[in-house]
Amino acid sequence: MKKEQLKQMKDGKGFIAALDQSGGSTPKALKLYGVNEDQYSNEDQMFDLIHQMRTRIIKSPAFNSHKIIGAILFEQTMDRKIDGKYTADYLWEEKHIVPFLKVDKGLESLDADGVQLMKPINGLTELLERANERHIFGTKMRSVIKKASPDGIARVVKQQFEIAKQIVKAGLVPIIEPEVDINIPDKSPAEAILRDEIRKHLDALPDTFNVMLKLSLPTINNLYKEFTKHPRVVRVVALSGGYPREKANDILAENKGVIASFSRALTEGLSAQQTDAQFNDTLTHTIEGIYEASIK
Repeated sequence: MKKEQLKQMKDGKGFIAALDQSGGSTPKALKLYGVNEDQYSNEDQMFDLIHQMRTRIIKSPAFNSHKIIGAILFEQTMDRKIDGKYTADYLWEEKHIVPFLKVDKGLESLDADGVQLMKPINGLTELLERANERHIFGTKMRSVIKKASPDGIARVVKQQFEIAKQIVKAGLVPIIEPEVDINIPDKSPAEAILRDEIRKHLDALPDTFNVMLKLSLPTINNLYKEFTKHPRVVRVVALSGGYPREKANDILAENKGVIASFSRALTEGLSAQQTDAQFNDTLTHTIEGIYEASIK
């Protein structure tokens, strides 16, 4: 199964759906979906509602392996079921979509170098064991860069690769995500520093290691093209980063070999109030646009 999933991630046509909103971002995701905070009174009810939303997306006929090759899940989603199957099993067995798991525990505060490192991932060994039991293929973890600081960016990339090595040793494929904030004035210089740091760490990886990269859509098109051909990189994917979906698709289409891994842009326009026909039509249109941008 892992060999088949690896081949799909390397060669499959399509994109990765990011369904991994966690505790901090769930209220916003629900509000955009038309579910206000007065409709739930505690965290358990909130997570029940977000799982209903994710289940509706995953079970939609539009959500299929002809356009979507992978999906990133939140830890609670991994431990929940769809039609009696754990979510990862449902994704692979019913949809032939490769499941990933978000493993980071959020971000540290912005530091003097203008970056946000990941908080310590306590219990990572146990989480990776559970991910294997749940038939998860890979993981995702996010840091944020808000300044073109060589020292700060070096620390972000070092932390990402250190944890990635633990994940590879557990038999999973890590998605390394050092996001560059799209709104910073020195975005392009930050991206150039990031590219050089990533290259250095990739070139030092053992031949048996496979990783993926999830990067902000770059200011200079094809800035990360070299990574799409790097022997240690399974796939390079892009986050929408706050761009409206149409603009994100336009930029993505200019970056050859890079595919989407959109979260907010994927669910844009979906609403709890829509009929199933309206919901599926909206999702079909969204997925088609992201897919076309990913395969150009």
